[in-house]
Amino acid sequence: MSRVSMFNSPLLLGFDQFERTLDRLAKSAEGYPPYNIEKIGENGLRITLAVAGFATRDLAIELVENQLTVCGRQSDDSDRVFLHRGIAARQFQRAFMLADGIEVTGARLDNGLLEIDLMRPVAEPRVRTIRIDSGKESSANQTIDFTTRRVRPR
Repeated sequence: MSRVSMFNSPLLLGFDQFERTLDRLAKSAEGYPPYNIEKIGENGLRITLAVAGFATRDLAIELVENQLTVCGRQSDDSDRVFLHRGIAARQFQRAFMLADGIEVTGARLDNGLLEIDLMRPVAEPRVRTIRIDSGKESSANQTIDFTTRRVRPR
């Protein structure tokens, strides 16, 4: 059975990558570790993950293209003998898709909370003028002229 695409309108061109990203995120949704995302100031964001029991050496943060991945792996201490083990040494991987231009500015681990700070760039609106050639001229030997100018936000 085939699935109906959310972006199959002829007016939505080039959104196929966006749809694949949404599908990948929906499949990887897991509840551990719990996290918060908060707005910090005008253009800042902070992701806070509850990673109690993990040390800095047990955690890794990686940014590949626009996907921010946080991994945690605790090593099992074979020298310890447990009479009861209610706290499992578990592994996790949590992924976040970042919008274009968002930068990771830092990360810190404090009291079992891993905070990752992000900065959203200030958007500058752009206006592009596109030259239109007449149909009589051969378009095979011509290029399209794109002129870009910046517009100050109001």
